[in-house]
Amino acid sequence: MKFGQVPNPAAVEFQLPVEPLANRARLDRYELGSGEGRPAIYLGATGWGMKQWVGKWYPTGAKSADFLRYYGEQFNTIELNTTHYRIPTTETIAEWYAAVPADFRFCPKLPKSISHVNDLGASGDSVTRFVAALDGLQEKMGCAFIQLPPYFGSDRLPVVERFLDRWPRLLPLALEVRHASWFADPFATEALMDALAARGVAAVISDVAGRRDVLHGYVTAPRTMVRFVGNGLIDSDFTRLAEWAEKLREWNLPESFIFPHEPENVLAPEASAWLAEHIASLDFARTRGPAPLRAGPEQMSLF
Repeated sequence: MKFGQVPNPAAVEFQLPVEPLANRARLDRYELGSGEGRPAIYLGATGWGMKQWVGKWYPTGAKSADFLRYYGEQFNTIELNTTHYRIPTTETIAEWYAAVPADFRFCPKLPKSISHVNDLGASGDSVTRFVAALDGLQEKMGCAFIQLPPYFGSDRLPVVERFLDRWPRLLPLALEVRHASWFADPFATEALMDALAARGVAAVISDVAGRRDVLHGYVTAPRTMVRFVGNGLIDSDFTRLAEWAEKLREWNLPESFIFPHEPENVLAPEASAWLAEHIASLDFARTRGPAPLRAGPEQMSLF
């Protein structure tokens, strides 16, 4: 994930934003009450095809055809980017479904035939075909997400609203915007968040060094999706992940999806493993994260 990268992330002053005023009323509706169980936190990476994980996170000698099965044993969700490039077939969906355990949740990215066309798919059948394909994920469907292109500005909010009104309400969705205009004007920010909240759509939160504006902190649904961009497991990666654990505990939402990105995805399991253990130490949520298959003197004390 190259979006928002900077030459020297160690020089960035990382901190979570001040809680938006609108969150309080929304959280009163969304957060779990006493007796409703614990929040579910899903931790995942951006793909399962990492040969560098063989021998540490996947068994030695693992074949690529089995990578998703091993991935599902380590993580409980995935930021599924392959769906951005093509709508999967029924057969492919069935294979994905069968490969992962019962507690796993897929978070598929909407195809660019929807997100990167002027009307967000209103004039074609991509939305209908994509939604139909996701039916095969059944209870392992987590939260789909649409990433709007960086040139898609706040003046196009009516296009977003028309798209959201076509999206089936029962299928969880999160939306990510990147154009600076969505955050430069507080009225544009609030208009977007109100539109999402009115339809129960989550606002994707990106925590990345070079674009602190997209770290907006709004809750607009009974779930959140956080795309966390680390910097090679430097010290601030861990302090930031710890702050996110505290924030998720504070929000107490029924479910949260957090995807720790690291350069080239290679170190994503280390970041997720650290966060899973930290959340377990706080003892407030249900989650699971990767565990290395071998230990050695070179392995970080995870913690």
